[in-house]
Amino acid sequence: MATTIKITAGFQEVAEIKSDMLVLGLFEDDKKLNTLQKKVNEASGNIISDYVLKKEGFEPKFGESYVLQTFGKIGADKILFIGLGKKEEFTPDKLREVSAKAYKICSGTLNVKRVSMEIFSEPKSAVCHEATRAMYEGLCAGAYSFDKYKSKKKPQKINSIEILPSAQALEKDCQKAIEVSKVVCSALDFTKDLVNEPSDYATPTKIATMAQDFTKELPELEVHIYGKDELEKMGFGAFLAVSKGSAEEPKFVHVKYCPKSPKRKVAIIGKGITFDSGGLNIKPPASMMNMKTDMAGCACVLGTIRAVAQLKPDVEVHALAAVCENMPGERAYKLGDVLVAKNGKTIELDNTDAEGRLTLADVLCYADELGVDEIVDVATLTGACVVALGNNISGIMGKNQRMVDKIIETGKRAGENLWQLPLMSDMQESLKSEVADMRNTGGRGAGSSVAGIFLSNFVKNKNWAHLDIAGTAFAEKPYRELQKGATGTMVKTLIRYICE
Repeated sequence: MATTIKITAGFQEVAEIKSDMLVLGLFEDDKKLNTLQKKVNEASGNIISDYVLKKEGFEPKFGESYVLQTFGKIGADKILFIGLGKKEEFTPDKLREVSAKAYKICSGTLNVKRVSMEIFSEPKSAVCHEATRAMYEGLCAGAYSFDKYKSKKKPQKINSIEILPSAQALEKDCQKAIEVSKVVCSALDFTKDLVNEPSDYATPTKIATMAQDFTKELPELEVHIYGKDELEKMGFGAFLAVSKGSAEEPKFVHVKYCPKSPKRKVAIIGKGITFDSGGLNIKPPASMMNMKTDMAGCACVLGTIRAVAQLKPDVEVHALAAVCENMPGERAYKLGDVLVAKNGKTIELDNTDAEGRLTLADVLCYADELGVDEIVDVATLTGACVVALGNNISGIMGKNQRMVDKIIETGKRAGENLWQLPLMSDMQESLKSEVADMRNTGGRGAGSSVAGIFLSNFVKNKNWAHLDIAGTAFAEKPYRELQKGATGTMVKTLIRYICE
């Protein structure tokens, strides 16, 4: 659930720091103390230079830590020294990770409620801004937990964290970064919560109602929800076919953010399968266990547009999600069925477990009709992407190379790695059907790229990118700053891509 810790930023002299724990970072290969550390060292009787740096058993390798009592020599009761590793290898990703580690250490230390934490960066404005954002994101990731359904919840021990810039001149940049990070991390927590919810709670109807409620707190947003009867009139034949096997009514969610004079218009589309049994091509139990997460793309775009409404960029944004279950009920779509998508193209069904691309097909057609400048879809689409890239890198492909490159670069700055996969027109041959315009799958080879080629049949806009997050939406074990469970992947990337 979302953290309630108050995280602020402000320059303080050593004598002004009043906290239960002061967090300082030390590099493994650079023993030179920074400005704040020198002042702490002097005020504490050279505790760092004469004791910590010479202490046997403590090396400031990445993630290593040492807690020391100050015995009243400075305003902080304790100091947490945390290893930053080698200086040249210390990246924003490492900063997020070590911030999460620092939070967990502080949270597990007796009588620590107030924390002061230096910024682990060089004293430059741009670096300070990005470092503050990375620290905030790491702290929130470390503090995040989903215990809604636990009868005994872990108490949140830390009440406040003060991030300390190294100079008074950097305070405003640091505070601006805090304000942005607060919005971004709130969107991340919203997305994680929604993906972590069991599918009996996160049904299509309940997700639609949740989106409808956005306008109560964010009047900048406009929400439209479409049900089965309306979708039939709108020509969403592929999406409705997927939903036929479920007792849950399908919903199409359209959330708009429309500033007065937008510089560009962007549609962000999220796959919204709230539970994927595989349909009649039913999944084995082990593969079905986490299929409540197959709506991570939907959660991502809803979380993103919530942040957009608060950050208020001069960009018109449309968040779109076709939300349904894929179940093997008595009315389920069957192998060999021919579906008619919104643009009139026909699809022979040869695998009911390749359903996400069918729901996206209709939404891509709808997005085209909006007349937007760019379209980005986010989907837990293919197991082939997991085979190719693993669980820590998302796949990306698209029609416009400059757009793809920009999203990849934005992802690097956001701490969300993407790798481009090929989108080659000759792959269309593998989708050839004897009875329809195409099949919905193309065999075992190049599965992620073939899925991308399938989607390309339903989007005319040349500025389109497809993000496959099948491997990155849910962490089976902790990774860097992330805990086991939903990751909120691509929320930070999309927010930066839209707002910066």
